[in-house]
Amino acid sequence: MRLGTLEAGGTKMVMGLADAEGRIIERASCPTRLPEETLADIIAFFKPRQIDALGIATFGPVDLRPSSDSFGSILNTPKLAWRDFPLYRRLKDALNVPCAIDTDVNGAALAEARLGAVKGLDNCVYFTVGTGIGGGVLSGGRLVHGLMHPEWGHVIVSRHPDDPLTRGICPYHEHCAEGLASGPAMQARWTMPAQELPDNHFAWELEAWYLAQLCVDAMMTVSPERIVLGGGVMGRAGLYPMVREKANQLLGGYLQSPAPQEMEAFIVPPALWPDSGLIGGALLAKDALLA
Repeated sequence: MRLGTLEAGGTKMVMGLADAEGRIIERASCPTRLPEETLADIIAFFKPRQIDALGIATFGPVDLRPSSDSFGSILNTPKLAWRDFPLYRRLKDALNVPCAIDTDVNGAALAEARLGAVKGLDNCVYFTVGTGIGGGVLSGGRLVHGLMHPEWGHVIVSRHPDDPLTRGICPYHEHCAEGLASGPAMQARWTMPAQELPDNHFAWELEAWYLAQLCVDAMMTVSPERIVLGGGVMGRAGLYPMVREKANQLLGGYLQSPAPQEMEAFIVPPALWPDSGLIGGALLAKDALLA
């Protein structure tokens, strides 16, 4: 079984070849440019490798309604050239193999559930915190879709009273999670990249405050058995205990499970980072092949 996987990002495209177990055995990447020239690079990678199926874990928003005429098309992305681009259809037509598509964060959630930090559980949320904020949800062993896919980055959060950023950077929402807690939001607030901020900077307390709200919102709505926090901003290891502590404070003892002492095993880093999305694409491809 030769599984093709594409992690389609706003900055770069990562193409991979995986075996039946989801292990990545070959990979390549290219910058995300205009759709036609980027697509040519993607097809040039997969065509000679004679893949059996392709799984696409993509940036969004993306139309995931199977009955829709625009199924698998990129929707209202800030990358204007990609708006309404039929990514799924173009790749399926070019490669002529079974294909599946989902968001990059849903792909990551699937990978962590089957092979990583959530293995053995049927309910989880995977958050990525980096250039943007996104979240994938696995409920009852199935990825969650509805009218579209979850848009966790645009959940409204309470602004911290000491936040020097009076308005988030999101052009749509004044106080959404992405606008206040993404990497670019941190840079806008502190005039330096997150990775350059020292461990004792107030920035990390502020970041933990916003991410804890996101975690508590997930706990109260979709009742996950585990929450995975990934993405570049989470590379600061000391952030995890701060998020757990603030989540406990926000819960105020309301939930019996997870108990405060269980939070370390409840809010966790990804086991497959930085390949969660790429491996998720391989698992989507396998499911499409076996469907």
